[in-house]
Amino acid sequence: MAGGKLTPRQKMINLMYLVFIAMLALNMSKEVLTAFGNFNDKFDESNKLTNQSNESLLTALDTKASDEPAKYGESAKKAREVEKISKDFSSFLETVKSEVTEGFEVDKKTGKFPFEAMDKSTIDEKWFQGDGYSPRGTEIVSKIDKYVADIKQVLGTDVKYGPFIKEIEKKFSTADITDREGVKKKFLDYKAKGFPAVSTLTFITSMQNDVKNTEAGAYNLFLGNALKTAASMKNFQAIVVLDKNAYFQGEQVTGKVVLGRYDANTQPTSFKGPGKIENGQAMISMTAGGIGEQNISGEFGFLEDGIEIPLKFEGKYVVVPRPNSATISADKMNVVYRGVVNPMTISFAGVSDSDVTASAPGLSKGSGTGKYNMSPGQGREVLISVNAKLPDGKVVNDKKTFRIKGIPGPSGTIRGEYEATGPKNNLEVSTVGAKLEDFDFDVTLNVTAFTIKVPGQPTVLVNGNKMDTRAKAAIAKAQRGDVVIISNINTKLVGSNLLLPKTAPCTYEIK
Repeated sequence: MAGGKLTPRQKMINLMYLVFIAMLALNMSKEVLTAFGNFNDKFDESNKLTNQSNESLLTALDTKASDEPAKYGESAKKAREVEKISKDFSSFLETVKSEVTEGFEVDKKTGKFPFEAMDKSTIDEKWFQGDGYSPRGTEIVSKIDKYVADIKQVLGTDVKYGPFIKEIEKKFSTADITDREGVKKKFLDYKAKGFPAVSTLTFITSMQNDVKNTEAGAYNLFLGNALKTAASMKNFQAIVVLDKNAYFQGEQVTGKVVLGRYDANTQPTSFKGPGKIENGQAMISMTAGGIGEQNISGEFGFLEDGIEIPLKFEGKYVVVPRPNSATISADKMNVVYRGVVNPMTISFAGVSDSDVTASAPGLSKGSGTGKYNMSPGQGREVLISVNAKLPDGKVVNDKKTFRIKGIPGPSGTIRGEYEATGPKNNLEVSTVGAKLEDFDFDVTLNVTAFTIKVPGQPTVLVNGNKMDTRAKAAIAKAQRGDVVIISNINTKLVGSNLLLPKTAPCTYEIK
């Protein structure tokens, strides 16, 4: 405003305007400076009162340690360590305050610094260097971090100190801070750089106040005066704990409802079980066991008052077969065949194979889970009964009736064909056989006898499955175009004395 090609008169007016604005700002800043000074005095007074209260707490701890050394001895020792660490850090902060107030004298009448005169920074060149900290600035930040680390070391990993540790980590954090304009600044830069000396003085005194309050919080914890928030019901959740995780229809559901806390600060010192710890919870991850009721168990370990307290847990769950196929049955097709081994699968949903028993005439256990073999005997029906022992010890049963059918009648073959053709000499050396068309079981059939009819010749009965002398003589008289009929074929099932129903005839045309 006072530069450029302005007239001398205009330059003078502009300069007077700037002086006027500066005077207004100066008057406002004096009030602000006084306010900062008053805050500093209040922090000082609060520190004195808190210090007296802390001395009382320490005395109480020493008394309890004397009366009950086993219970309070370790706590009293920790309290004295916290006292020393806090006293050393507060003394260091006192030296920092001396740097801030260097050049200012305390008024002998009021006992206060001249707050209105402390309008400029006295530490910028001492604490900062370029965009970073000077050695002194680095030392101040390191001392703050060390104070937090030393307090944490005294408290250890005892779970009841978790929330308190989180509080002091936040209170004495020296991490970078983002200002209202979104610019990230270093901790001391944000708190003190370019600020009036009285503002920085108040900032350091308030930190001393935080130290005194940290002492008080630690002493109260050592005395067993847990923070109200730790016991607040809003931190609890009602949890339904059933005795197992699957039930059958009609079965009695049993369990309990308990109050539990999900607390990320409650970290166990050890954990044994099928999973891992996340945010104070054991996140279970495992492969389900065999079908039926299974157990799950483990143990937490918590450090409390220097002693690891084990906390065991156990529960149950039920494994059922994976539904990878539908159950489809034709109600009229429950059939087993006499004379062959009928493979069957018998199971009870949700029950392991070892707890399932099936019985019926001709039924035997096969190889594999739920596998059975049925070899029905006489009669037209067979009843299969199944008993199953449920996880709760109760026994349930079911039954099903199957119809017994004989093996259907086969069809005769000559030279492996139902209707064969060829010269007479081929027929003479051919074998008579039998086949079961569209039968679900692999069976071997054996022909024991048959009759052969050559046109114009008497019927010949043959034992076995090959042409005998009489049959060959009849075949020798056959003419071209004659159709030889092989019938009355007697067929047996290999490995069984069961005689099969009438076998259909087969033919051979002479060429």
